[in-house]
Amino acid sequence: MYRIQTLNNISPRGLEHLPRERYEVASEINDPDAILVRSFKMHDMDIPKTVRAIGRAGAGTNNIPVDVMSERGVPVFNAPGANANAVKELVIAGMLMAARNIAPAIRFVDSVDADDSKVIEDGKKKFAGFELPGRSLGIVGLGAIGVRVANSAHDLGMEVTGFDPKISVDNAWRLSAGVNQATTVDELCAKSQFLTVHVPLIDATKGLISAERIRSMPKDSVILNFARGGIVDEDAVLEALDSGHLHAYVCDFPSNKLKAHAKVIALPHLGASTGEAEENCAIMVARQIRDFLENGNVTNSVNFPESVLPRVENEPRLCIANANVPNMVGQMTSLLAKHNLNITDMLNKSRGNVAYTMVDVDSEIPQSVADELMGIEGVLSVRLLPAA
Repeated sequence: MYRIQTLNNISPRGLEHLPRERYEVASEINDPDAILVRSFKMHDMDIPKTVRAIGRAGAGTNNIPVDVMSERGVPVFNAPGANANAVKELVIAGMLMAARNIAPAIRFVDSVDADDSKVIEDGKKKFAGFELPGRSLGIVGLGAIGVRVANSAHDLGMEVTGFDPKISVDNAWRLSAGVNQATTVDELCAKSQFLTVHVPLIDATKGLISAERIRSMPKDSVILNFARGGIVDEDAVLEALDSGHLHAYVCDFPSNKLKAHAKVIALPHLGASTGEAEENCAIMVARQIRDFLENGNVTNSVNFPESVLPRVENEPRLCIANANVPNMVGQMTSLLAKHNLNITDMLNKSRGNVAYTMVDVDSEIPQSVADELMGIEGVLSVRLLPAA
């Protein structure tokens, strides 16, 4: 039996992929093997030493102490792309709301006698907007969400340009041929009447859309932020809105100073708030946690290398996380040879400071061997999996 602790409500459709005959799942559980989480902030949490994996039913993992888990040899999984359609639809809705001044128009109707047709007709003149075809859209980050936004905006007749120096081959294949490429963020901002960001919040992206870059954008531009609040300089946005340089700011991260501004559309973090997205995220992360616990495979981890090795029937497996330094694999294989354990298959991958090795052998592995492996300097964690 594997024991899974949930720190938030996880979609039942996802938990169905953790069968009851092998998994005990509960919010209150002792010595869990893994943790499933959505928004719960884990940085101040005393994470049990028994935890072998953490799964985030969503894309961002800034609520999880990833570096600490890496030092413990614990992979952190997420669900990239599972909520991509939900976020894409909200971005498109945000562009339409800004272009047609929908939010201030709604506030106007709420403030007047809606049965007075003259008031309505006179008032609507203040909310005349513009259409999307022919407008330029710049997209920072062409991951699962950015690519969907790019393709949908292109289908709407917009002139779309993207910036992502690390775009994956898969996402490049999915991108419409009509989407242009910018070589720098500065170049992208200077030509974008609409600008949307789809990158994680890290040191390199904090304040990425700065006052200088906002000033370089065309007059009456719109900025959309459905990624993370700190990526866009809020004070610079408000200044640009007050001066009339920006037409609107649409974001999914409200604050008191933002919501008070008439040209801001601030939503309560609705990006992935659809039943479909929550189910997709839960299903994806549950499958990944199960595959890791049962087979040692790593898919969509933010701190471990992608590592998938098919199981051989009747062969046990060792899963070893270690510091990415020389001679680790040599020490491991020498120890196995000392115990007359014959390796039938092996996979070794690395990512940054972490390396991960899966080793299949043709005979039973004593627990003492796993204990000896843990004694090798640089080894972070060792798991001994029974024969498949």
